[in-house]
Amino acid sequence: MNHVLCGLAANAALPPELVDRLITVADADIAADLAGREDLSRAQAIALASRVEEIAVRLVYEGRLTAADIDPTVQPDAALALLDEGAGNPEWARLLATDPIVERREKLAACSRLPSDVVETLAVDADVRVVAELALWTTPEVVARLAGHPHGEVRRAVAANEATPPSVLAALLTGDGLPPVQRCLVCDREEAPFVHDPHCPRLDCDLPPGASCDGSHESTVHDMQQMALGNSATPSEAVARFVDHPSVLLRWALAARPDLPSEVYGQLATDSTPGIRADLAGNPAISESLIRVLADDRGHDVQRRLAHNPQLPLEVLIRLAGTTKTGATLLPRIAAASPAEIEELAQSPDPAARMLVAQRRDLPTEIRDALATDPDAKVVKSIAAHPSLSEAQLRAMVDRHGARVIAKVATNPDATPALLEELTRHEPSAQKAFREIARHRNATAPALRACLADRQARPVAASHPALPEQLIVELLTDADWQVVEAAAANPSLPLAVMSDLVR
Repeated sequence: MNHVLCGLAANAALPPELVDRLITVADADIAADLAGREDLSRAQAIALASRVEEIAVRLVYEGRLTAADIDPTVQPDAALALLDEGAGNPEWARLLATDPIVERREKLAACSRLPSDVVETLAVDADVRVVAELALWTTPEVVARLAGHPHGEVRRAVAANEATPPSVLAALLTGDGLPPVQRCLVCDREEAPFVHDPHCPRLDCDLPPGASCDGSHESTVHDMQQMALGNSATPSEAVARFVDHPSVLLRWALAARPDLPSEVYGQLATDSTPGIRADLAGNPAISESLIRVLADDRGHDVQRRLAHNPQLPLEVLIRLAGTTKTGATLLPRIAAASPAEIEELAQSPDPAARMLVAQRRDLPTEIRDALATDPDAKVVKSIAAHPSLSEAQLRAMVDRHGARVIAKVATNPDATPALLEELTRHEPSAQKAFREIARHRNATAPALRACLADRQARPVAASHPALPEQLIVELLTDADWQVVEAAAANPSLPLAVMSDLVR
């Protein structure tokens, strides 16, 4: 891989004539960077697609190529991408429906608005993977017919299709009104009974780990049920029956559904699997009384997921905040807090509550300023990125809390060039701060030089347009390929150097 040319291909300042020159020498890696250029013309996109066939698919999805630019006999994958976008010629679908490469027929089966005769051809394809892909995406009328397909893999796909009629989904769960499954991927390949070794050493084996068939196609039927339980179109009364099923995965599929009776949620709250209770905790459909029960649940991830539930009572969230790591994010309940609640949180004696509200970026000025001078460093870190803070306020944060807040101060979009330079010289230093300074729009050459000394910040700094030209050129021969690509992509790289690189 030529990292210099890959970086140059992504350089926004590269003039059109040099883009043309790069296209003539592009390999798959360089083409991938060229394809991402916002200024790529239609003529350049056509030339690039003709040189590197696999890049044509990406150019189609990005709207750079149309049906007029594609020959389906030469670029069948690009033709499939256009059909997938609903912009291809229907005749292409008829051509590709009998393509000898199964993966292409499979891709075609996932396309919408196919001609009816093409759908019929795909529905009886000799390869079950094609039929299953059709079942996953096709219309209610076709998918209802495929629900009785003898192969379990097709029924599994029917169960996952949200266009499948509710009555059909219910039948897949109970088996009522459907003929029994006759084949599955396991017994297609092995003689039943067979259980696939989860650590199968065969490199050519594509059976899922633990897949099994004793003649009842049990693992495929299980997967089909799991798909149906997770399908929002499946009737809730059919789903609720699985609340005490012995399979953890089937019970788990219920926990996030918003349409189940309260008694089902109550039963799930006592499930022995913490992951089920955690998914339940994040479900906005559960009652306040159940929320309060789960607030005392010490199971893995239960309380953290509960903290992200938008229906969480504020006092419960405050109680959780002191013991639960929620991350540096604005929680839904805090985003929805009223002005009175915001004031209550900001004045709370609990720093965890103040830290939560500090994540909001629409705070009244007096509350924002009070949080900026908070004695707790965690609160200050939460408010430090607020875009309306002054340079004096940011400096005061650093003076009081030092390295604990430097990285967050460096993320503030209004941090001045002088402040960013000072942050690079702070002792003790904070490694994360260098990465933030390196990507900051106000970073100066001296600040970026300091960032180049940090291994993780070095590639970021190499791409910054404020870096001196001579230094950018020097970085083109750096030992780290990421730095090389970043320097070559730097828009401040001299034009003469760009020209020399693509001779």
